[in-house]
Amino acid sequence: MPRDRDQLLAEAVRLRETGRREQARERLLALCEQFPLDAGIAYQTAWVHDTLGLESEAVPHYVRAVEGQGLSADDRRGALLGLGSTYRVLGRYPEAVTTLRDAVAEFPDDGALKTFLAMALYNTGRAHDAMGLLLTLLASTSQDPDIADYRPAIEHYAKNLDATV
Repeated sequence: MPRDRDQLLAEAVRLRETGRREQARERLLALCEQFPLDAGIAYQTAWVHDTLGLESEAVPHYVRAVEGQGLSADDRRGALLGLGSTYRVLGRYPEAVTTLRDAVAEFPDDGALKTFLAMALYNTGRAHDAMGLLLTLLASTSQDPDIADYRPAIEHYAKNLDATV
């Protein structure tokens, strides 16, 4: 990858991080034209669109990012979370569920992905599945001693919310 690409991308990211998001967006769109197959640029472009409330415009960039090559595992996870979350915000709930379910399969220890998947499941009318997922996540990640005391019960009910015993 050309050094110019790295430097220009770093400058655009700095602009976004310092609140100059519209300037970052302009630079990233120009980079997309110059490097149309670059997954890293696509991810950063999607991200800046999301921060500007331009979710519809973010989607094709997220798709290019996750379908492309070369993202670090962290960036890939972030791009999948961004895409799934953006689908959900746009009311594209089945696509959100599919994207986030696949992301959870790829990154099974990521609690944020599971949380956003639970929200998307809820949006598709699958509150039971969403609640089970969140209870399982809560039981396995909470540092609250009161929750830890009830971990076995929470895990049991997460699998069978309708159980009475």
